[in-house]
Order: sequence, then C-alpha cells, then structure tokens
Amino acid sequence: MTGTKTHLTGERAPCGRLGDADRSQEDDFEGFRLDDMHYACGCRHMQHEFHDGSVRIRTVRHDGKILSDEHSGEHEA
Repeated sequence: MTGTKTHLTGERAPCGRLGDADRSQEDDFEGFRLDDMHYACGCRHMQHEFHDGSVRIRTVRHDGKILSDEHSGEHEA
C-alpha cells in the first residue's frame, strides 16, 4: 500500500471556515483507497473506496456533528 500526505492552505472546511488542511491518501492498487482531509478547525471529510467497489463518504464538523454519511455498498439480498 502506498500513501501520501499533503499540507494545503486556503482550503474551505465543511463548516465554511478557510484555513489549512492536511490530506492523506492511501491506495493498495487493488481497489482499496482512502482519501481523508483534516482541517485546522477540526472538521474532517473522508472518502473510502473498498475492494467490492462500494464507497463511503463521511463529513464531520469540528464540533462532532455528522453532516453527511453515505455508503454506496448497502445492497438488499
């Protein structure tokens, strides 16, 4: 698995604040990918892609409130 970390400036957080952010990306080149943003204010945005092709996207505001939590892999049998 390979990964990178990038420091960004002037990014708009989910709460609307502008500031620094750190982006962490990992990939196993077999369908598993992580893309996480951690903002200076404490907000987070995560996108995880899994081997089965499903995707989970979650956004959490700096006070812990979940703004969105979506998962594409919920299938009915």
